[in-house]
Amino acid sequence: MSETSAHRRFLALDVMRGLTLALMILVNTPGSWNAVYAPLLHADWHGATPTDYIFPFFLFIVGSALFFSSRSRTAQPVSARLLNIVRRSALIFLIGVLLNAFPFTEGVATLRIPGVLQRIALAYLLAAPIALFVPGLWRGGIMAVLLLGYWAILQLGEDPYSLQGSVVRQFDLWVFGAEHIWQGKGLAFDPEGLLSTLPSVVTALLGFEATRILVLGASRWRSLGLLALGGVVLVLLGLVWHPWFPINKYLWTSSFVLLTGGAALLVLVALVLLESWPAVKPVYRGFAMLGKNPLFIYVLSIVLAKTLYLIPVGEGSAYQWLYASLAQWFSPTNASLLFALLFVAVHWLVAWWLERKRIVISI
Repeated sequence: MSETSAHRRFLALDVMRGLTLALMILVNTPGSWNAVYAPLLHADWHGATPTDYIFPFFLFIVGSALFFSSRSRTAQPVSARLLNIVRRSALIFLIGVLLNAFPFTEGVATLRIPGVLQRIALAYLLAAPIALFVPGLWRGGIMAVLLLGYWAILQLGEDPYSLQGSVVRQFDLWVFGAEHIWQGKGLAFDPEGLLSTLPSVVTALLGFEATRILVLGASRWRSLGLLALGGVVLVLLGLVWHPWFPINKYLWTSSFVLLTGGAALLVLVALVLLESWPAVKPVYRGFAMLGKNPLFIYVLSIVLAKTLYLIPVGEGSAYQWLYASLAQWFSPTNASLLFALLFVAVHWLVAWWLERKRIVISI
C-alpha cells in the first residue's frame, strides 16, 4: 500500500476520533439533565440509543491508535514495550481517578474509583499485549473466548442481566465497596466496573484489527469490502444474540460489543469513502484537529464543566446561569442542546489553538 493511501486512511481514523470526542462532550454536558432529547440519553437498561454507541466507538479508536503505536516501537525489546503499556495504563487510570476527585473538596471515603478513563486504561492494558504479541488467528480466538466466557460468568449472578442481581455489581461491591462506585441508578452499581471491562477489551481489539486491515491490505476496495461485510455480520450477530444475552451498555454485554463494534466498522468505512468528496474536506479537517489531543480535550471538558458548577452566580452556579440565559430565548430542550453545542465549540477552539501552535499532548 502506498504512503498516500496509508495517510488517507489514518486521516479517516483521526476524524472518527475527533467526531466521537465531540459527541462525548455533547452528551456529557447538556444545559440541564431535565431537558435532553431522548437520543442524547443512554438507554435506561436494555437496548441502545445513539448515545450508547459513543464510548464503544472511542474504545475502538483506542485500538486503532494501538496499531500505529505498535508499528513505531517494533525495534524496542519486549520488556520495554510491556513497561510502556503498563506506564501509560497507570497514568490514564490515575488521571481518571483525579478527575473523579476534582475539585478535591471531599475526602477519599466516598471517592468513585472506576470511570471512563479507568475503563480505557484497563482495556488498553489487557488489549495491547494481545494485539502486539499474539498471532492473528489466536487474537480472534481470544476475542471469542472473552465474549463467550463473559456470557458464562454472568450466569453466576442471581438475576444475570438485572441491575441488582448481576455478578458485575457483586464483583465491584466486593472489590471496591459500595462507597467507591457509581450511585447514579439509585444504588451502588458502576457501568465502568472491573468485570465488565473484559468484553470491552474486544471492542479495542476490533479497532486494532480494522486498522490493520485498512493500512496493510493490498487492495483499498477489498479492505473496505471486508470491513463492511464484517460490520454487517457483527451487527446481525449482536441482534440475534440479544434475546438470550440482552444488548446492555451498563453491563457491556457481548451482544452490545458485537452491535457497537459492527457499527464502528461501518462508520469507519463510510468515513474512508467520504474522504474523496471535496465538500467534506473542511469538516474532516475540523474533526481531525479535535482528535489530535483527545485525552487533554476530554479532561478539559470535565474540569471546565465542574468548575462552572463551582462558580456562584445569583442563587445558582455559572453553569446554571448560562443555561438559564439561553432558556430565555429557546425552549428548555433546545436551550440545553445549544448549551452542549457551544460547549463543544469552546473545546474545538482550544483544539484549533493547539493545532496552530503545533502542540500535541500525549502520555
